[in-house]
Amino acid sequence: MSSYITDLLEEHHGEKFALHENYLNTQMVRVLKAIGYDRVYARARGPYLYDEKGNEYLDLLSGFGVFAIGRNHPTVVRALMDVLQSELPDLVQMDVSLLSGLLAEQILKTTPGELGKLFFCNSGAEAVEAAIKFSRYTTQREKIVFCEHGFHGLTLGALSLNGEKVFRDGFGPLLPQCLPVPFNDLRSLENALRNKDVAAFIVEPIQGKGVNLPTDEYLPQAARLCRQYGTLFVADEIQTGIGRTGKFWAIEHWGVEPDMILMAKALSGGFIPLGAVAMKKFIMNAVFNRMDRAVVHGSTFSKNNMAMAAGLATLKVIEEERLVENAARMGDAITGDLRALIDRFEFFQEVRSKGLMIALEFGAPRSFSLKAAWNLLETANKGLFSQMITIPLFKNHRILSQVAGHGMNVVKFLPPLVVSEKDRTWIVSALAGVIADCHKVPGAVWELGKTLTGHALKTKAG
Repeated sequence: MSSYITDLLEEHHGEKFALHENYLNTQMVRVLKAIGYDRVYARARGPYLYDEKGNEYLDLLSGFGVFAIGRNHPTVVRALMDVLQSELPDLVQMDVSLLSGLLAEQILKTTPGELGKLFFCNSGAEAVEAAIKFSRYTTQREKIVFCEHGFHGLTLGALSLNGEKVFRDGFGPLLPQCLPVPFNDLRSLENALRNKDVAAFIVEPIQGKGVNLPTDEYLPQAARLCRQYGTLFVADEIQTGIGRTGKFWAIEHWGVEPDMILMAKALSGGFIPLGAVAMKKFIMNAVFNRMDRAVVHGSTFSKNNMAMAAGLATLKVIEEERLVENAARMGDAITGDLRALIDRFEFFQEVRSKGLMIALEFGAPRSFSLKAAWNLLETANKGLFSQMITIPLFKNHRILSQVAGHGMNVVKFLPPLVVSEKDRTWIVSALAGVIADCHKVPGAVWELGKTLTGHALKTKAG
């Protein structure tokens, strides 16, 4: 029997860029073509992508952390097939579902402290929106404190907590009473909290933009200050959670027990959008405090059977394949290998990591010829050098990675938690080659640098 989707894919093979240019984000297509990322991928499995010629790519982006268990994991595929073939009632709305109860039970078993209730949604941004509302209602306070350079999503409420100017510009006015403080600055945090009018402090345990790590005392003392001033401590673990850092939750590295944990991305297994907020019971009981308030907050497609099954299967894979332990072991190994390269290369200055959340920072070199080349790039556009790492990694070594944020020379690796020794060797060898090429001035990589500089200057002029 003919398959409608298979037939469509075959009929329109090779049209994806034209379709996106015509009907979706034209600028995204222009970016991909400009930097040579306009590949046609045919399939994916585990940490690998395969183009239509059969070339294998190592995915160190993993869908911004979504594919923690790799792509198309057979255990999750089977779970989804089970749901489809069972003809289960779904989204009855005036009902509660078995799978959502089972998934909530399994998630809460993993959380630290006394988190006893769960709210399901469809994404990380929805989880942040829920946390804002729940915090305000529970405390009867309006203010939310967040950290500069943090990232909590792009919907209007979440954007109000976004510490990156480039995402906020032009979308205001945003929510009032959302106050930024510097990350890793306890004095500023206490000054923001001391009037006892802040509903919640929402913080990424490790900031995704730049992979900024807290000092050992920051998160424990931040939690203490929140308790002291009656503010809810909310850990945004949308990217750091579910094994990414070598512990199930990143806050476990510092022994912190939050009032809420926000999660999404990896929980989905990479198939069905899924987010959640784990919280202490008093928060849920405050918001849903009477029968007539049973539906004061919700999400139409949350708790759907496909998403719940994907979440249950994902947790099963993480436990059975010991992926949290693999993240810790491979993260330490890869980080050690990369740090060993620092003394060899002037541009390479620091490696920051927890588990498989890794940042490589580059900076101004010492020697005159390299410094002149560096200054040329920085004058055109701050942070441009990092693209001279990511683009050759992709084009010459078939490794997909990303720049860690706007205006910074930091490259970020978020590998699937299933990476192996083979992948470790691939990463270190490729990166050493790319960085070595950057030290050859003039050279082939600096031809790319000239091209990037030209694009940057045209953009500024335009």
